[in-house]
Amino acid sequence: MTRRSLLPIAGAGVALLAALPALLPAGLLNAAIQMLIAALFACAYSLLSGRAGMLSFGHAAYFGVGAFATVHAMNALGGSGLLPTPLLPLVGALAGLAFGVVAGWFATQRSGTTFAMITLAIAELLHALAPQLKGWFGGESGISSMRMPAWGLSFGSTEQVYYLTLVWVLLGLAVLYAHAATPLGRLTLGLRENPQRLRFLGYDSHGLAVSAFALSAMLSGIAGALQTLSNEAVNYVVFDAGVSASVVLNSYIGGVGTFLGPALGAALMTFFSYAVSDATQSWLLYQGILFVLVMMVLPTGLTGLGSTTARLVERHGAMAVLPLVVLAIGATLLLAAGTVFVVEAAQRLFSQDYRALARMAPALPPISMFGRAWAPTAALTWLVPAALLAAGAALAWLARLRHAALVARSSPAAAEPIARAASSSAAP
Repeated sequence: MTRRSLLPIAGAGVALLAALPALLPAGLLNAAIQMLIAALFACAYSLLSGRAGMLSFGHAAYFGVGAFATVHAMNALGGSGLLPTPLLPLVGALAGLAFGVVAGWFATQRSGTTFAMITLAIAELLHALAPQLKGWFGGESGISSMRMPAWGLSFGSTEQVYYLTLVWVLLGLAVLYAHAATPLGRLTLGLRENPQRLRFLGYDSHGLAVSAFALSAMLSGIAGALQTLSNEAVNYVVFDAGVSASVVLNSYIGGVGTFLGPALGAALMTFFSYAVSDATQSWLLYQGILFVLVMMVLPTGLTGLGSTTARLVERHGAMAVLPLVVLAIGATLLLAAGTVFVVEAAQRLFSQDYRALARMAPALPPISMFGRAWAPTAALTWLVPAALLAAGAALAWLARLRHAALVARSSPAAAEPIARAASSSAAP
C-alpha cells in the first residue's frame, strides 16, 4: 500500500476512536484510555527496539520519570496559567527527553546484550531508590494530585480525559511517523542493519543511537504523563520490571518491526488484561503462553500475519485462501479451549481451598467450571480437553498442508521443506 492509499484508512481509524465515547460505557472508556496510553508507550519502545535494533529491558524508567514529573507539575503549577492541564504532558516529554539523553549517552556506548542489561540496571536503580527518596517519589503511598479546569473544560469526566489522551497519542504517533520519513529516521534503520557501515560512511553512529534513545524516552515520558493525568496519582511501581516487560511483550506480539503493530499489540493485550483478569486468576499465565506462541509461530507478530494473509489473497484469490483461514481459526479456537480447560482445572485442583476440602472429604470433591461440576477422577473430565487439543492439532496440521499447497503454486521449491515436514509429522 502507498501512503496515499493509507490516508482513508487512517482517517477512518481516527474517526472511530473519536466516536468511542458515544459507543462505550464509562467502564470500558477507562479501559480505552489505558489502551491508548499503552499503544503510545509501545510505539515509543518500537522506535528503539524495532527501528534502531536496540533491545531495551528498562523502558519503565522513562515512563515513570514522565509520570512523576507531571504529578509534581500538577501540584506546583495547579494546571493553570502558562501550563494548563491540556499542556501538562509537555512536562513528561521534557523530563523523559532529558533523562533519556543522559541515560542513552551511557547505555549506547555498548550494544547487544550489554546494552539491554544497562537499560535494565537503570530502571532497577530507580525502582530501588524511589522508596527511599520520599520527597520526590512519595514513598509507598506515592503522590496524588487533581486535574484542574482549563480552556473552558473541567476535565472531571472520563470523556474529556479520553479526548485529551487521544489528542496527545495522535500527536505522538505523528511525531514518530514524521521521524520515520526524515533522513535521520532512515539512518536509524542503519543502526539496526549495519552500524559498522554507517561509521565507515562517516556518520556518527553513537549520536544517532542517542537521538533514537532520547526520542523514544520523550514519547515514553508523554505516555507516563497521560497515565498520571488519567489516575491523578502515581506510585513508584511505575518503575517496576513488570512495566518494562509488558511493553516488550506488547510490542513483539503486535509486530515490533512495523509502525502500528506495537499499538495493535498493546491495545489488544491491555483489553485482554481487563477482560480476563476478573474472570480467572491465571490470566498472567495465558499472557505468557500467548507471547511464547507468537514468538514461535509468528515472529513478525500479528501484523506480520495480516500482511502474509494479504499477500496470499493477492496471489491466489480470496476463495483459495478462505479454507486456510477457516482451518487456522478453527485450530486456534479448539487449542485455546483445550488449554483453558486444562489450566483452569489445574488451578482449582492445586488451590489452597481445594486442598483443604480434599483433606476433609473421603473422596476428591468435584471442581466447578463453566457452569457445571467436574469430577477429577472421572474419565470424561480429561477426555474433553484431550479431544479439544487433538482436534485442534489435526486442524493445525491440515492448515499447514493447505499453506504448503498455496506456496507450491507460486514457488514449488520453497514449498518442498514445508510439505516434507508436514508429511513426516503425520508418519507413525
